[in-house]
Amino acid sequence: MNEENHKPFRSVMFVGTGSDVGKSVINAAFCRIFRQDGYHPAPFKGQNMSLNSFATSEGLEIGRAQAMQAEAAGVPCHSTMNPVLLKPTNDKSAQIVLNGKPMGNQTAHEYFVSTDRQALFDEVMKGYRYLAERYNPIVMEGAGSISEINLWDKDITNMRVAVETQAAVILIADIDRGGIFGSVYGTLQLLPPEQRKLIKGILINKFRGDASLFESGKKQLEALTGVPVVGVLPYFKDIYLDEEDSVGLPGKNQQGREGAINIAIVLLRHMSNFTDFNVLERWPGVHLFYAANPGDLNQADIIFIPGSKNTISDLQYLRNRGMAKAILEGHQAGKAVYGICGGYQMMGENIQDPLHVEGSIDSTPGLGLLPVETILSGEKKTVQCEFKFRNNNEKCTGYEIHMGETKASSASPLCKLNNGDHDGFYLNDKTWGTYIHGILDNPSVIKHILAPFNKEETSGSFNIRAFKQEQYDKLAQFTRQYVDMDYIYRVLRKKEPTP
Repeated sequence: MNEENHKPFRSVMFVGTGSDVGKSVINAAFCRIFRQDGYHPAPFKGQNMSLNSFATSEGLEIGRAQAMQAEAAGVPCHSTMNPVLLKPTNDKSAQIVLNGKPMGNQTAHEYFVSTDRQALFDEVMKGYRYLAERYNPIVMEGAGSISEINLWDKDITNMRVAVETQAAVILIADIDRGGIFGSVYGTLQLLPPEQRKLIKGILINKFRGDASLFESGKKQLEALTGVPVVGVLPYFKDIYLDEEDSVGLPGKNQQGREGAINIAIVLLRHMSNFTDFNVLERWPGVHLFYAANPGDLNQADIIFIPGSKNTISDLQYLRNRGMAKAILEGHQAGKAVYGICGGYQMMGENIQDPLHVEGSIDSTPGLGLLPVETILSGEKKTVQCEFKFRNNNEKCTGYEIHMGETKASSASPLCKLNNGDHDGFYLNDKTWGTYIHGILDNPSVIKHILAPFNKEETSGSFNIRAFKQEQYDKLAQFTRQYVDMDYIYRVLRKKEPTP
């Protein structure tokens, strides 16, 4: 590395013309690129909204996207990478997680109108400064659109952060959804001068077809805005990363497949940490699908009830749709039923909520598949863990994120943790529950649940951790191919003049 490479970079920030334009994935790509080039990057997002979260080594909680980006950067995830996390509990309210710890539920109106926005912004910047003292460059991600002018005075995560840090900002636009010229030009025109001057490039994402046909459009966009187009990224389907939210799940596989071991994931309204099941999509001989209707479960050999941000509400939802009855009938017919976190709680005798953590309901009967009872509490457990699954001596890893304690009428733990504690309840090979997210990332667990099927094609294995590293490298190579990296490095080395 030459002397020039030792000079610190300014931060880079990827913002969007809207939500779901690809900011999280592009952020991960640049985290990986900077790492490959010998630097020490770290991701940052001031405020995130997601039900898919992760436990840091400090025992705190952040959005799963920032944990994924930290993994791409090759650094441990830390609570400062996502100081404010909003976890929706229903259509109008969310749990507010500040610096990795829950600070209660608020409606959207309460959050945007009643909270001290300056105090929240101060916490966001405190997290940024912690990272900036230890890593370089900081690869920041905005949230949603930067042109929501009605929210500018409440901004704690978009251009206010860019101005505060004097970051080089790259605006991402999704050409697949159409309206690329209006969305980019309108976004930039709405920005005040001190923000607009920080926009150093436009990155066109999700292009389908022959990109050479967009050369004239690229020049027109540059002429209109005065901002260079730094890359046109094609739409890809062959790079697999953890998704940030479950919006796309209903459109995924919804039916079983003949000849495979069919594993159904029960689709919940408030499903959390659905990435628990990603490994099953890659396991030899297994077909994973998401079950939204009772009849879907007829095709399943194994049924998983996933985590939930609102366990009682989701259990009522399953009853109202006939899914609870279908799960019980499937179990009686010999299908395996397993629960993770909220799904584990649902499998018990009852769930009590004396503090009304989730709502106004004091208690509700569970599915009655396991002899356990759950009492929800205001304290959230967020911890990474090492454990042994059943009688297997293989070292396994995972993490817990839950509010509440589950007690059994008799001792029959599923896992033994390295700290001496126990987790979950094991009734038999076809009926168990656990609080451990990521439990299926451990091959011994999958081999255990597939053992009764005795199919030769499932006897192989799949290393999810090695697979993820391969995907980050693949993503970085793909991004380098279509983005002007020389230009990116030039703007990162160039400091803005003092206002």
